[in-house]
Amino acid sequence: MCGRFDQSQTARHYANLIGWTDAVFDSESRPTTNAAPGTYRPVMHVQDGERRVDDVFWSYRAKWAEGKVPIVINARLEKLANRYWSRLVKNGRGIVPAEGWYEWTGEKGHKQPWHIHRKDHRPLFMLAVANFGPFEENRAEAGFVIVTDDASGGMLDIHDRRPVVLDAEDAQLWLDPDLSPQQAIELARHAAAPPDAFEWYKVSTAVNRAGADGPQITKPLDD
Repeated sequence: MCGRFDQSQTARHYANLIGWTDAVFDSESRPTTNAAPGTYRPVMHVQDGERRVDDVFWSYRAKWAEGKVPIVINARLEKLANRYWSRLVKNGRGIVPAEGWYEWTGEKGHKQPWHIHRKDHRPLFMLAVANFGPFEENRAEAGFVIVTDDASGGMLDIHDRRPVVLDAEDAQLWLDPDLSPQQAIELARHAAAPPDAFEWYKVSTAVNRAGADGPQITKPLDD
């Protein structure tokens, strides 16, 4: 978790939902029902006091860590205070808005995808950390990751991790540069939507292919 997500509304739509009518947009990403790692997706953040929505590469590895650690797409909440992530928690907090995300069950070669979303069908504001600066050698130097937490033993055995999702008000607080890294981590721990805020259903295996897109991907399968 989280390896794909459903971001089927425009970046401006999500920004308007939390009152960011004055945001600066540097995003040309189109809505997609199947956002995959290694693509550029809109991320909401505050930079130099300015609300921004920028396209950011989904995957990250610090430049100094090349050859030492792998490129990753998620960061564990319980590890955000360590040396690797602490700079991004201080200066690179972001929000990735979405309608839901996907997980898979079953054996290799027979994986069944599931669409997971809020029971109230409100958008998800998933916590992210990123390096919003330029890259010199590899795009992952200036990428983002989604913050995940324990799913309290698994969500219907779908997965033992889930993205940290906040409501719109707390999402804006997460982005507040006056919030210290320690306070931000505590907010993520205590304000995150719990596992029972979500529901899920099986969807077509078409989602297994990166690049597949369209509303048919998110439709529930008949059992």
